[in-house]
Amino acid sequence: MGVAEKQGRARSLSVEDRQAMLIDAVTPLLLEHGRAVTTKQIAECAGIAEGTIFRAFGSKDELIRAAMAKQLDPEPFRARLRAVDPELPLEDKVRAIVALMRGRFTKVFALMSALGTIGPPPGHDSRHEFTEILGRALAPDLERLRVEPARAAQVIRMIALAASVPHVRNGPAFDDDEITSLILHGIIGAPAPPTTAPAPPT
Repeated sequence: MGVAEKQGRARSLSVEDRQAMLIDAVTPLLLEHGRAVTTKQIAECAGIAEGTIFRAFGSKDELIRAAMAKQLDPEPFRARLRAVDPELPLEDKVRAIVALMRGRFTKVFALMSALGTIGPPPGHDSRHEFTEILGRALAPDLERLRVEPARAAQVIRMIALAASVPHVRNGPAFDDDEITSLILHGIIGAPAPPTTAPAPPT
């Protein structure tokens, strides 16, 4: 499909659809170029005329803020966490939660690092409460947990976060299986099953 055809199709989009398309196009470019990304690069990636960016957002900075707001929005992530089946085996459930958290933390921190951003954009609600969601997911395994589900959820989030940020983990990366094993069994491995005492002599 040629650029001219893409441009013709883009003109038929609503403002909201065009904005969403530009946000999707600019996000990988921000990870690669940071704030140095040009409107020409964005337009070429989206297959539109450069002027379309300014009609949709007004400025490159406004587009960047919109892309950051979308990535920092916690609700889509919460929805994916809520979709984790509470009836899964505990190990599979924790691994699924870890994978979701690592994916979110890795992308958000990579984007913030590329943009040189210290905190979320002005006006963004930073109150991300996931403990209750994870606590409900872990509740069916209460008898296997040594701590309350809410505390277990805090531990999962804390370890997944630390493992996802390069300057915090300060060493080789962890995969989902390693993190899951660390959360469930610590650094000494799964506890050995109790041995049966020999029967007293008769």
